[in-house]
Amino acid sequence: MPRRPRIDLPGVSQHVIQRGVDRQPVFFSDEDCQFFLDWLGRYAKKRNIAVHAYCLMTNHVHLLLSAPSVGALGGLMQDMGRRYVQYVNRTYRRSGGLWQGRYKASYVQSEHYLLTCMRYVEFNPVRAEMVQTPGGYQWSSYRANALGKEDQLLTPHDQYSALGSTAEARQQSYRDLFVSEVDEPAWNLIRTATQQGVVVGDSCFADMIEKRVGQRVRPQPRGRPPKENKEI
Repeated sequence: MPRRPRIDLPGVSQHVIQRGVDRQPVFFSDEDCQFFLDWLGRYAKKRNIAVHAYCLMTNHVHLLLSAPSVGALGGLMQDMGRRYVQYVNRTYRRSGGLWQGRYKASYVQSEHYLLTCMRYVEFNPVRAEMVQTPGGYQWSSYRANALGKEDQLLTPHDQYSALGSTAEARQQSYRDLFVSEVDEPAWNLIRTATQQGVVVGDSCFADMIEKRVGQRVRPQPRGRPPKENKEI
């Protein structure tokens, strides 16, 4: 079955997931995480890509970013794939690939889902029971977005900037969003859309994207469709 063609829409934010082969670890130490973020910053700057949120989990990576041109995101992920795999193979005296095929990505409707997607990304360590609160995890953007820690990698999205007129007000409003976890329907929508390479948004947003790209971009139900009941 041919792979679904990627949607490439400059300027629209994307949620990206890249997993290790067979869900095996891709980060083995704090030094690995720092190396990854340092080079992500360099390559993102090179391609003028804005990174709004991130989370480095043991065996996968979440990124929320906006790319300015067609092919920019693909180029970034290729750059990172080569550079990080070379680093891991050299550091741990291994060989072969590290990532599970192509990265997964979905387009995110800014007005209704951008901040929800940021919460989704930064809540991952809590959902995985690695920490009790997002602030307890070192390798995500939460400490910058919610607590004001300096992070040169990040570029605030307009939706984040609109949370308040000062840095302190924005951070407080952002922390308030984390009082409750992302609700299960929204969580499932983001996860399914990213796996399928479609959009996270309402029907109007999907209509707009479908007109631009000429293909269906709405999440499909998981699993096979139910069989028709032919009993009378």
